[in-house]
Amino acid sequence: MKSISLFLTALVMLLCQEGKAQQVSFKTEYIGNSGYYYLPPGDKPREKTGDSKGSAMIYQAAFTMPLSMKVDENERPTVWGVAFGGAYVSLRNQDFSEYMVSEIMNLQVGVYHLRPLNDKWSMKASAGIGIFTPSTDFSKISFKNVLGSGGVVFIRHLNPNLDIGAGVAINSSLGYPMIFPAVYLNWRHNGRFDVNIELVEGLDISTGFDYNDRLKLSYALEMNGQAALLEKDGKDQIFSHQYIVTGFRPELKLGAKGLSVTGMAGINLFRPASFSDRTLKGVFAGDNDYYFSVSPYGSVGLKMKF
Repeated sequence: MKSISLFLTALVMLLCQEGKAQQVSFKTEYIGNSGYYYLPPGDKPREKTGDSKGSAMIYQAAFTMPLSMKVDENERPTVWGVAFGGAYVSLRNQDFSEYMVSEIMNLQVGVYHLRPLNDKWSMKASAGIGIFTPSTDFSKISFKNVLGSGGVVFIRHLNPNLDIGAGVAINSSLGYPMIFPAVYLNWRHNGRFDVNIELVEGLDISTGFDYNDRLKLSYALEMNGQAALLEKDGKDQIFSHQYIVTGFRPELKLGAKGLSVTGMAGINLFRPASFSDRTLKGVFAGDNDYYFSVSPYGSVGLKMKF
């Protein structure tokens, strides 16, 4: 589970998939109450951790803005831009016998560059910095809560509906720079029915039906997460919080100004939330797999392109 956490963190600044327009988005998510479990190494069954349980509220916002852009003869852009993002998580934990993080704040800023290399290949690069903290008290933020990241991905345009890519991402989540693989996948099957698979900042798989020019209904599977860098028991640690959710996702376009409202109603399938030492051994340890079980999920969001 910790390898998933670091992988998502490494990709967090690979923002702005298309890079063709300014975009601002807001999203509120609710994850319902469920029990807290430990998954032992090997084939042993999961263990309930006493009466511990919890729910979560997640608030996210993002803004991307191209600073310069030009389009080639194949309609592929060369873009330099900036991106800002933030997330606040309220973890409503109950009956924990030991310390448990109750809130997470992630703030990020970065620059990105997208350019075609030839008819079949493009390149996307990014660099950024973020604050990952278990508190909203800015007076408590130190250099230990700061994480630098960057990466480069080479994208192959196999056909008009399928782009795949690979590269490297770098972050300093362990206190020193580490290189991780970075993956890019975007598959689109257009028409009244469409299928979309994106693996950029997290995972988003959806199949949708366009009822008309304004209303679309999709069934989706999403994976997302946040992290906090902190000190616990005299050690530098990482608290990671991820969630995999699935459900129906309507989208309503409001007018012709690029404004749309989205929502999702379904279930949280899996929500790992635990500490690990901020060392290579600690991140990949097999004795810290704690998670919240299945629970209801709902979200509402607002997006605007301009």
